[in-house]
Order: sequence, then structure tokens, then C-alpha cells
Amino acid sequence: MNDYLAFPTSMTLNSLPDEEQHNHSELLRHLTSEFSRPSTGWDFSYLKGRMEEQLNLLPWNYEATVRALLPNSKGLLDMGTGSGEFLASLNPLPPDTCATEGWAPNIAIARQRLKPFGVTVTAITDNDVRLPLNDSRFDLIINRHEPYIVYEVHRLLKRGGLFVTQQVGEKDNIELNKLLGAPEHLGYREWHVEQACSELKTAGFTILEKQEAFIETKFYDVGAIVYYLKAIPWQVEDFTVEKYSKQLVNLHHKIQEEGFLSVQSHRFFIMAQKEK
Repeated sequence: MNDYLAFPTSMTLNSLPDEEQHNHSELLRHLTSEFSRPSTGWDFSYLKGRMEEQLNLLPWNYEATVRALLPNSKGLLDMGTGSGEFLASLNPLPPDTCATEGWAPNIAIARQRLKPFGVTVTAITDNDVRLPLNDSRFDLIINRHEPYIVYEVHRLLKRGGLFVTQQVGEKDNIELNKLLGAPEHLGYREWHVEQACSELKTAGFTILEKQEAFIETKFYDVGAIVYYLKAIPWQVEDFTVEKYSKQLVNLHHKIQEEGFLSVQSHRFFIMAQKEK
């Protein structure tokens, strides 16, 4: 949606000619509208054609790995189920399947979506160090992009159980933070495949598989960036259009000149087994 005219980004709104003031105001109104637009779960279909994630270029396939393990699983825990769309897509599920979710807007959606499959969704908070689930309950725990406490994963798995996770690494989208002049997300500091594997080994896991990759994500208009950052509030924790208006105008100008904004996504994958 590059339908806004370019203008000198070093100028203040009041110093712009009337027509450019109008374009500037229209752009900010558009970005505010994008920020206010409701989102459902982690559904980014609204950004189709405006944001391009090259997840198909990852050298592993999280979904295929999980599907291959399900037939031999009687107990499954999906950590950070989001709005439950991925877990629902795996049906038929093991007879004892549970999920956790910590983001309030997702919890009701996930419960409604997963109730027909007999899945209990447990709401959690960042302060929960112990989940209200019994020891050694699951033979498979899956986790895509969800923080976890390694000793809790160990406690919940049966002996010989598997932990499969795809994580967001410390260098994910850091170009966005730099371009906006925003602090880097502290939660991802020192978070890469070797660090995660080291923690798992210390907790008593054997690493069966590990991979790490950096892929490109492209944004084709600044409104897509605004919508995306609203949906993932941990990336820029104090993000609002008003606070970052100057930087957003600069990004709009940059995208108009170059056609898109490219940032680097950082992902890693681990399959680990609890001692038998």
C-alpha cells in the first residue's frame, strides 16, 4: 500500500507545505487505523501480499516432525498454543491432550476452538514457575515460539518422552528495533541453539536434533509493520504510532524508495529426549 506521497522526513508537520501536511496527516491516520485493527490469534492473513515470511526456507519442518510423532503419543502438551489453530489442525490428537496459553486475547479463542477436540487450555502468566499439571504426564511436549522453564518440561515428561521446539532467537527482527530507535527485546538475550541445548543437557535431556537458521522477512508497506508490531508486543514493548511517528514516516519513505523493507528472522529447532 505505497499510495502515500514521499516528503522530506526531516521536516516537522507544521513546516511542510499544505499538501504535504495533508499527506503526512493521512499517513499517520492510516497507521493509527492499522494499529487499532483487531487481530485474531496469530492469524496474519490480513498481511498477505504486504508481508512475506520465508518460513518455507527453514531447513526443518516443525509441523511434519510433530505429525510424525503423534501416532505413538498418548499424552500431548502444546505449550503456547496461541489461538489453537495449529493444534486443531493436527487432529486426530492423542487421547490426553492439553495446551497452555499466556496471552489473554488468545485464551478464550483457543478454548472455543479446541473444546470440540477435548483439549483443556490452561491460562498461564509470566510468573508461573510450575504448571498445574501432574508429573510425568506426557510423552510428547511441543512448543513453537513459547518461552519455557527447562526443568518444568523435564518434570512433565515421562521417561523417554520427547520435547520438540522451534524457538525465536536473539537476533530476530533486530533491524526493526534499530530503525525505530527502540531498545532490543531483553527476553531474547543469549538465546540461540547452543545456549538452549546446554540448558536442556544440564536438566537431563539428550539432544536428538538441533538446527538454526536465519531467513528474510519483507514488509511492502509501513502499515504492515505497524500491524505486525501490534500483534507481537514483545518486539517493541512500548510501541505506539504516536511515540514512533517520526521513525515510521522515515520507514515509509525508505519503503517507497526501495520497494520493501527486509529484516532478518532468527529461528532454531531442537528435539530432545528425557532420560529413559
